[in-house]
Amino acid sequence: MDISQEEHSIDKKTDKRPRLRLIQGSYPRKMSFGSVDIVAAPKNRPPFPVDAVAFEEDTFFVLSAYPQVRDPRKHLMQVMTQVIETRPETPGSVLVKGKSPLRLIAIVHDLNQEPSWREEWIASALDGIFREAESRKIRSIALPFLGTLHGSLEKQRFIVLLRHALGRISANHLERLWLVVPIGTSSKILKILESESQI
Repeated sequence: MDISQEEHSIDKKTDKRPRLRLIQGSYPRKMSFGSVDIVAAPKNRPPFPVDAVAFEEDTFFVLSAYPQVRDPRKHLMQVMTQVIETRPETPGSVLVKGKSPLRLIAIVHDLNQEPSWREEWIASALDGIFREAESRKIRSIALPFLGTLHGSLEKQRFIVLLRHALGRISANHLERLWLVVPIGTSSKILKILESESQI
C-alpha cells in the first residue's frame, strides 16, 4: 500500500509534486523519483527484466579481460603493433555494446592511477548512462554501485552521486531502475536514498 495520498498530494500554492517517495508495504522494496521507479534488489533476485545493464570498467578493459593464457594465432609483431596502437577510453565515459539487454560500460577506473577511480568519473558515467537511456529509449536499467566493486568508493557516497544524477535528468523514457544491492540491504539503501533527497 502506498503512503497516504494526503502526504503526496499536490501543494496547491507551489503546484509541485514530491520528487522522491518511498512506497511502503511492497516487495521488492521500491521508491519513486519523478516518473522513475527505483527498486533495490540483489543480483540473484531480479525484480523485472531490463533493457540495459551497467558495468564498471577501466580505460583498457583489463577488469573484464579473461585471465587465461591463449595460444596466439597472430604473429608476435602483429600482436605488439595492436597493443601499441590501442588507445585508452576516457574516464567518465559510457560505451554501449551488445543487445537485449544492452551493456552500458561505465569507464570509472584508470589502473595507472592510485586510487584507480574518482568521484567525478563516476558522476560523469551516471550522467552518461541516463543520457544513453533517453537517446536509445531504454525503459529499464540494472545499475550496480559503480566504483565499489573494483574500487573503494563507499556505498553511501555512491547513493549521494546517484541522487544528484537523478536530479539532473529529464526521464521521458526511463521508467524503472534496478539498484543491484548486497543481500539484506534493500530497505537500508532506499532509506539512505530517501534521506539524501531531503538534504
